[in-house]
Amino acid sequence: MSDEHVQALQDVGPRLRALRAQRETTLADLSAETGISVSTLSRLESGARKPTLELLLPLAKAYGVTLDELVDAPPTGDPRVHLRPVQRHGMTMLPLTRRAGGIQAYKLIIPGGQHRGEPDPQTHEGYEWLYVLNGRLRLVLGEHDLVLAPGEAAEFDTRVPHWFGSADAEPVEFLSLFGKQGERAHLRAKPKNA
Repeated sequence: MSDEHVQALQDVGPRLRALRAQRETTLADLSAETGISVSTLSRLESGARKPTLELLLPLAKAYGVTLDELVDAPPTGDPRVHLRPVQRHGMTMLPLTRRAGGIQAYKLIIPGGQHRGEPDPQTHEGYEWLYVLNGRLRLVLGEHDLVLAPGEAAEFDTRVPHWFGSADAEPVEFLSLFGKQGERAHLRAKPKNA
């Protein structure tokens, strides 16, 4: 194992201790939530126990962080947030929340002039709220084909077929909140033929 990997594993204990302190959780509470014994948790935090995937998975879930953040995060005590963008379907997604379940927040960027082909509306459970920061967002929602400008928002049940992309040659940046429940917001809708 390289020195870099050894150091990454040694840094897990202090990171776990810092996360627990930050969330004001006791070892007993964490043990009840993860099924990992108090003594194993204590040994992980002190560095006396080598972290394994079987131990880190439930801890990442309990703390609402990714495995990468447990193993390769910046040194503890650093208040800066180090977000990692994800590339999907030609767009950049920057997760703004880390909790599983509940509302998920993202900043999305779709490059200008990049057409994702013909709209292919999809459905799934939940609600989504969009807010345009820059550029123009094309939103196909059921029978509606909309263009949202900066400062405009839309909220909808994601069981309604929907698709979004850049409305023109300029990039579009927008915020997306997705969850099981949604707050009502005004949706500017016009018929396709209007």
